[in-house]
Amino acid sequence: MSNNFKLLTLFLVLNIAFQLISDATAAKLVLLFGFGVSVTVLYFPFTYIISDVITEVYGYARARAVLWYTLLASVLAGVFYQIAVAVPAAPFFDGGDAYETVFGIVPRVLIGGWLAVFIGDITNNYVLAKLKIITQGRFLWLRTITSTVVGQFMNTAVFYVVALWGVLPTSLLLEGILAGWIIKTVVEVLLTPLTYIVINKVKKVEGVDHYDRDTNFNPFSLGK
Repeated sequence: MSNNFKLLTLFLVLNIAFQLISDATAAKLVLLFGFGVSVTVLYFPFTYIISDVITEVYGYARARAVLWYTLLASVLAGVFYQIAVAVPAAPFFDGGDAYETVFGIVPRVLIGGWLAVFIGDITNNYVLAKLKIITQGRFLWLRTITSTVVGQFMNTAVFYVVALWGVLPTSLLLEGILAGWIIKTVVEVLLTPLTYIVINKVKKVEGVDHYDRDTNFNPFSLGK
């Protein structure tokens, strides 16, 4: 991360915040368009908008770094959530069962969530960065929507398969993947005008518009 940019740290903080909020509230199910889905479909797409902004303005390598910082924060939070659940509650604390219901996530679900975040986000960033080169920086709407469609599908599919395969009937599993993918994608598509505004403003403030022509796209690399 560079100290020469005015807004990059802000985007890092926002990305981590939305991720941790999603981690803590993912257990709540809501009914949307007849489908039972996690409430996070309403705001988790903001992490993809932030990724789009970072990749488009600062480049894939910095977006990858933000992803790794975010994943580290999510893993630490997940581990300490489990520690908080495991420590016996005080006799006068009557919220223990509710607390365990919300934060007592089984390891398989935790791992599924982390893999989904990493694979979905890195795919989103890769597609966006490559399309920027192919389109020579044109058709931002096409690039953000295409990367969203691919990234959100990977995120949703990986989570359901890793966390819920064998737990849900196959028909419900596939239905959940499809519903979650469509709803999260639609939310981000509807926010495309906002993405345009933010990207254009950030480019003016930072004075940068990065093209990943010489970037190392290895998702595990920590360099450029």
